[in-house]
Order: sequence, then structure tokens, then C-alpha cells
Amino acid sequence: MSLAFQGMVAGMALAFAGWFGGFGAFLLVAALGAIGCAVGVWLESGGGLDEVPVLFSRGRR
Repeated sequence: MSLAFQGMVAGMALAFAGWFGGFGAFLLVAALGAIGCAVGVWLESGGGLDEVPVLFSRGRR
């Protein structure tokens, strides 16, 4: 899928959320989309699913 098509789909999802669900739904869809995009970029750059718990654990001294 091209980036233009992905952007169009994301824009349409935000538009539907804003139209039918109001501003709160718009913000929720935008936030979840941004998190999903960040995870996708991280996985494509070589990150593995086994490293996810390390991201959320605190360092112990």
C-alpha cells in the first residue's frame, strides 16, 4: 500500500469518528492510530516483540 493511500484511509477513519462519535472519539482514534504507527515503524526497523516488556520495565540498581 502506498503512503498516500494509507493517509487517505487514516483521514477517512478520523472523519467518520469525528462525525459519528464526536470530538472524544476523534481524539481516541487519532491517539490509537499514532501508537499503532509508532509500533509499526519500530517493528519494521528491527525491533522484536520479545523486547516489548523491556520497554516498560524499570531499571534496577
